[in-house]
Amino acid sequence: MTIGVLQMELSVIDAMSLKDKRRVIKGLKDRIAHAHNVSIAEVGALDERRRSVLGLAMVGNDTRYVHGALSRIVEMVRSIPLVGLEDYRIDLL
Repeated sequence: MTIGVLQMELSVIDAMSLKDKRRVIKGLKDRIAHAHNVSIAEVGALDERRRSVLGLAMVGNDTRYVHGALSRIVEMVRSIPLVGLEDYRIDLL
């Protein structure tokens, strides 16, 4: 059994308020959860209007599959113009 953890630091480009940021982040979380079978939550920078830290977790039998799925999520986030991917980290346990 492999547990994959992905942490992404994001910039929310056009957020003028926390409400704007939360709308963008909620949409992103919903989009990721719909496309991939992962648990996802905002885990940092909760009160900063232009920054967010998302944490994702996934469990699987195959290490390569879990790493590949998390890498595809990173690429998906990179393609979304409303957020900028500042940094990310994938850990496999």
